[in-house]
Amino acid sequence: MTVAVIGASMTNFGERDAWIQELIAQAGEAALDDAGVAPDDVEHLYVSNMASGEFEGQGGIMNALAHDLGVMPAYSERVDQTSSSGGAGIYEAWQSVASGASDMTLLVGGEKMTHRSTAESTDIIASITHPAEYKHGLTLPSFAGMTARHYLERFDAPRDSLAKVAVKNHKNGVDNPHAQFRKEITEETALESPIVADPLRLYDFCPITDGSAGMVFTTEERAQEITDDYAVISGIAGATDTHVVHERDDPTVMGGVVDSSDQAYEMAGLGPEDIDVAELHDMFTILEFLQMEGCGFAEHGEAWKQMEESRTERDGELPINTSGGLKSKGHPLGASGVAQGYEIYKQLVGEAGPRQVEADTALACNVGGFGNCVITTVMEAGR
Repeated sequence: MTVAVIGASMTNFGERDAWIQELIAQAGEAALDDAGVAPDDVEHLYVSNMASGEFEGQGGIMNALAHDLGVMPAYSERVDQTSSSGGAGIYEAWQSVASGASDMTLLVGGEKMTHRSTAESTDIIASITHPAEYKHGLTLPSFAGMTARHYLERFDAPRDSLAKVAVKNHKNGVDNPHAQFRKEITEETALESPIVADPLRLYDFCPITDGSAGMVFTTEERAQEITDDYAVISGIAGATDTHVVHERDDPTVMGGVVDSSDQAYEMAGLGPEDIDVAELHDMFTILEFLQMEGCGFAEHGEAWKQMEESRTERDGELPINTSGGLKSKGHPLGASGVAQGYEIYKQLVGEAGPRQVEADTALACNVGGFGNCVITTVMEAGR
């Protein structure tokens, strides 16, 4: 059964006074409004969230959201797959409709993080690393720094190429009214910012963010009864790589990205050459290169050349992160993958405003941990 997306929403990302329950309620209500669907039509409700218990001491948020939106007696479930919880939520929502278990499914992703200090948030996020690496103080930024150093030296890539990722995504974020940072930066600003994990500096990292996003799924047949503007999920897959990052054969290859994108392409009957626009998980600038190569948009070790040639700019051959990416838009863990889905859906139905590009086929890649788990989604404009 072909699964369609008929509506999507996104709250403002950034530092928000609202707590998680209010954030996800805002996104859920807005997604239903965008789809023109009444709450009592919802049969399944999924909430993508990584750590509301650790950040806020708040559990059972899926039941709370079902009550707040008035979607009872819909089945509700919380989806946690670390920072790829949003992508996993898209997978769960797709399965619920594709299997015939639900005719109308609402997915909401959200996280509230900024009330914690940077040290506290970093420790909560670092807890997803393998215990053998965590006890030695390894964090995701330190993995990113070591990988970036290896990539730059091995492939003779200029340091400036990583700064260009940050500059591009900040430029795209200016036109996203929901982005955390709507301000352009220069390469000099990125290259002169404080070192965080050498050679990566402050502007190579995404921020700590509050926010929420939502999507509404149904069958293509029912979508055609409701609207002329919808998209279909033509390919979706998830894959898991080794949890112990230092045991990987090649630190510049994210096996989960390769495996999940290969499976998603096969399911869609498409290849990387067919993709018109993509949202990649640029939690760190180096991850945009690794995912471009893992998804087949560039040969291994050559993504930086496409950046140098401006191929991934919004007016380039393959626009990447038109939303501003996690780098500029923000990264509220459980919401990020859903916000990727929001962006590619809006691009496909022609509702991306000043960010709009010509697109009939789009891809989103949502990464958990340091490539430990990945979900890749291929979406096409409805016919």
